[in-house]
Amino acid sequence: MTLADFLREKLRLTGTHLGCEHGVCGACTVIVDGAATRSCLMLAVQADGAQVETVEGLAEDGELSPLQCAFKRNHALQCGFCTPGFLMSVTAALREESVTTEEQAREVLSGNICRCTGYTGLVKSVLEASAGKEGNA
Repeated sequence: MTLADFLREKLRLTGTHLGCEHGVCGACTVIVDGAATRSCLMLAVQADGAQVETVEGLAEDGELSPLQCAFKRNHALQCGFCTPGFLMSVTAALREESVTTEEQAREVLSGNICRCTGYTGLVKSVLEASAGKEGNA
């Protein structure tokens, strides 16, 4: 059983979405031991003992994370299918280093595919969250 299927079917953490099931689209991205990971390509047994973070864990005490707030402010989502994967990929990347240019933001986002947004709001959100601009959702 893949990690994605385990999260969705056994743990009922349905924020992790399955798109291509080939590791290309990024919709199933979670963070495993600090690294953005395609959960459709990993077996659940491989995650035994690892720290696995899903989109459900980004909000704390019912409050959206700064990145989630930036997505909301900048209209970085439309249908929402790809959003969890983007959020997890960007979260992992921002933990490693700041993103200060549009080019860097596009590089961080390049591993995920969205058919709706045109990426403008996504790029703005990454730059805003990286700069530490918080604020109300």
